[in-house]
Amino acid sequence: MPPMSDPRSPLIDPLRVRAFLEAAGRVDILAEGECASTNTVLLQRAKEGAPPGTVLVADRQTAGRGSRGRAWVASPEASLTFSILWEFSGVMARLSGLSLAAGVAVVRALAHCGVEGVTLKWPNDILHGEGKLGGILVELAAAGEAVHAVVGIGLNLRLPENVDQAGIAALPPTALERIVAILPERNFLLAALLDRLVRVFDRFDAEGFPGLQEAWQSCNAWRDKPVRVLRDGHAGKEGICVGADADGALLLRTANGLERCLSGDVSLRPR
Repeated sequence: MPPMSDPRSPLIDPLRVRAFLEAAGRVDILAEGECASTNTVLLQRAKEGAPPGTVLVADRQTAGRGSRGRAWVASPEASLTFSILWEFSGVMARLSGLSLAAGVAVVRALAHCGVEGVTLKWPNDILHGEGKLGGILVELAAAGEAVHAVVGIGLNLRLPENVDQAGIAALPPTALERIVAILPERNFLLAALLDRLVRVFDRFDAEGFPGLQEAWQSCNAWRDKPVRVLRDGHAGKEGICVGADADGALLLRTANGLERCLSGDVSLRPR
């Protein structure tokens, strides 16, 4: 059974995280009480020479970002927010399914911590039931003949204090406290996430998204369900959510046949 959370120690302790890690030699964990955005800070540090495998975890983000520029609403004790820098071979286009692959790692890590029933909504939402448990934000930067990716992940451990503001998003928020009787200890949870992210990144680098396509499909929350696609906030195509193709694009069965949608400013909603 994983260690249980200690309310007297809300901050991440890198030494304690390393004690749980299987991939301890491949990541370097930096913990800060507060920063603007872990993704923003880590992207800047990558430009300054931070090595791949650098992890930045912050208890509070003053300008935390979700997908499509949304603010990430979270308080220190109620959330786990971090970013990891990784290097991938090839060109940026090859990384188009990376957010989906990272989602597979999150589902596996949560299952390891006793959190079952977690699913994924294309392209970057982490769900449980009808609620949003967390999100993934991937940002890329060219690095010579490789690509640096900063993968930011935010999970709700408890419901956000300002549920109304969090509810601006399409799905109502949910949290681990609503799923399990006792929250996993956050250092153990972070270690589980990092271990599985490293494994998924290795496979993604070797095989691309096709190596994880079937695993993502098994977690697809809206598989075979009617959905509508929004572009820039406006209703667009409607159809049945089939899944994701080898490039990570959404496959939608419409009246015109099977169509693919790339992420960009596209979002998915139940119909």
